Amino acid sequence: MIIYPAIDLKDGVCVRLVRGEMSQATVFNLDPAEQARRFQDQGFQWLHLVDLNGAFEGRPVNGAAVERILAAVSIPVQLGGGIRDLATIDHWLARGVARVILGTVALRDPDLVDEACRRYPGRIVVGIDARQGMVAVSGWAETSNVRALDLAIRFESSGVAAIVYTDINRDGAMGGLNIDATSDLAMALATPVIASGGVCAINDLLELKKEAHTGIEGVIIGRALYDGRIDPGDALAALRPAPAADP
Repeated sequence: MIIYPAIDLKDGVCVRLVRGEMSQATVFNLDPAEQARRFQDQGFQWLHLVDLNGAFEGRPVNGAAVERILAAVSIPVQLGGGIRDLATIDHWLARGVARVILGTVALRDPDLVDEACRRYPGRIVVGIDARQGMVAVSGWAETSNVRALDLAIRFESSGVAAIVYTDINRDGAMGGLNIDATSDLAMALATPVIASGGVCAINDLLELKKEAHTGIEGVIIGRALYDGRIDPGDALAALRPAPAADP
């Protein structure tokens, strides 16, 4: 199971929000590229970037910070936030982003997701952010009447690389993952699921690992890595595959 340390970008710096509220942003690093290098040095194999301003404005805003991160690390990066047209998808994949995450546009223009998957097999991720089971969009400012499961099923045949599933009420609140909802979603899909929102202790990772058979391929961790509640080495060790038994 892959750990994706999160770098959320607001006004060019690395922050964490509570339940997606921009007014509740805590700055953790003024230099996102330095933070990215630190995560790489700690042994993480992926980075998860979100352009928070972009998610609200519907267009990339923290592009300069993303560029600095791409120049600073060699591990793959997935990026979401404000990516809502093919031109922006083309731009970031050409610039070195390994995978783009489509959220709002996945609800509003699912055909665009299909086209992106045809153009870029294995490089398109759908982000489904749910509030009480219903999809929220535009930086979580709007809650739709579409169920998270229904939206995920829509893309089962599209060739989406993964679904990032976030429980908004857990995100940044340090209340633990919504493991039941995440594993239920993963069980209903053939597409791999990445869990997000609320990881606050190693035990969350150990409990999530027990559900790997459902199709959960990874987990995003944010605030708990920044404030020291989870040690990076301990986190990586917790999700490392068990050694094969001797024949």
